[in-house]
Amino acid sequence: MSAVAPVHLVIGANGQVGFELVRQLAGVGRVVGLARPEVNLENLKTVRDAIRHHHPSVIWNAAAATAVDALEDAPWRGEQVNAKAPGVMAEEAKRSGAVLVQFSTDYVFDGTKPEPYTEADRPNPLNVYGRTKLDGEKAVQASGARYLILRTSWVYSSRGRNFVRAVLDRAGGTEYLRVVCDQVGAPTWSREIARACVRIAPRLEETAGILHLSAGGSCTWFDFAIAIRGEAMRRGITWRAGLEPVTSEEYGSKAKRPLNSVLSNEALRAQLGESLPHWNESHAEFWRTDVAGKALP
Repeated sequence: MSAVAPVHLVIGANGQVGFELVRQLAGVGRVVGLARPEVNLENLKTVRDAIRHHHPSVIWNAAAATAVDALEDAPWRGEQVNAKAPGVMAEEAKRSGAVLVQFSTDYVFDGTKPEPYTEADRPNPLNVYGRTKLDGEKAVQASGARYLILRTSWVYSSRGRNFVRAVLDRAGGTEYLRVVCDQVGAPTWSREIARACVRIAPRLEETAGILHLSAGGSCTWFDFAIAIRGEAMRRGITWRAGLEPVTSEEYGSKAKRPLNSVLSNEALRAQLGESLPHWNESHAEFWRTDVAGKALP
């Protein structure tokens, strides 16, 4: 008799990472993808009910409140979605014997370290988003459930709200785009995250703790904007806007961001033999496959 296929419950299935997870995980088990209104992280009862109804082997929490500036004015939402909801998922994982994979962020760090951040570095978030995501990590760790926390960075895709789409939305205009040039990180394509998760999935029984999962290399937001412009123009997308580099202070965002949020992936490589491609390589493939010569929808 063959073993029963594991059930992978993806919460946040319409988001950048969740959308890719639902498609990529199909090869390693039965996948159930849930998004609002089926599960609403602001209503914790719907979270409990969904997990108890589907009896998952693995819970992938790819849902989060990610509007960094908006959360400064609505911290309650970050606390509910980014902190309390993962805690409930962890409680349910412990109750049922499931594994919880919680996605977290580079923004748990303050950006003062000149080198890439490792899992051993002390978090010190600068904004509500980073603080509530860190509180979510702590809730998962304190639950007693089996878990893996995956921190990633600067996620983009052809869907949802992200830097690539924001830049392209204004590329056809005549105004200069002011882009921050003193924040350094690693743009990470959501599909690469999902691909790595598929490879990690069969080994979740032997993996626990926190691991960093982000693209190789690093760049500034301004560097990334230049790369986006190059790929867009090569494919005949109308680009009239200029690009103007500005400092974080000049840009004036409501929420403070870390100047360095590059994550070291050495632990991921050492423990699981996994690594993501250089951000430039993934970005080029993103344009070849996701964008396919047209502006993003």
